[in-house]
Amino acid sequence: MATSAESKLLHIQRHIRAFVDFPREGIVFRDICPILKDPAALSAVIDLFEEHVRRNHQHVDLIAGLDARGFLFGPLLAQRLGVGFVQVRKKGKLPGPTASVAYELEYGKAEAEIQKDAVAPGQKVLIIDDLLATGGTLYAACELLKTLQAEILECVVVIELKELRGADRLQPHAVFSLLQF
Repeated sequence: MATSAESKLLHIQRHIRAFVDFPREGIVFRDICPILKDPAALSAVIDLFEEHVRRNHQHVDLIAGLDARGFLFGPLLAQRLGVGFVQVRKKGKLPGPTASVAYELEYGKAEAEIQKDAVAPGQKVLIIDDLLATGGTLYAACELLKTLQAEILECVVVIELKELRGADRLQPHAVFSLLQF
């Protein structure tokens, strides 16, 4: 099993491109687009997420995906687990009553929102995104889900940029990352 997981991780890693000085000078952008283009790499990501969740969480009610790349991985994982998927979106993109929170990104400010009826109090929610950098977006998602009285199980990401210490910002919530740079 470890060998299979290791080979999947290597396959995923080979499908991540680094772009230096994007979107601005001094930033190394980790591009997950090649993962999406390769069915085996995408399956490997979802396989490893599923294995982790089944091993570590007895019960999950919902997967909450972050706009926009969490929408790529979240529904696939939710389907595998047989649970629902909800969206945490940029401000102004969701109809109906919403809860919102402002937050800071590594190079700007933003606001995220969720529909107020997306999560019932006490539901166990796993938050998913492609990348953890400074933790601003995931922190905002945690704050939103707390306002809805959800139980946040963990934040899961494909890539974590360790030097930016985003996981520290998310405490006390656990973070699971497939790859760390």
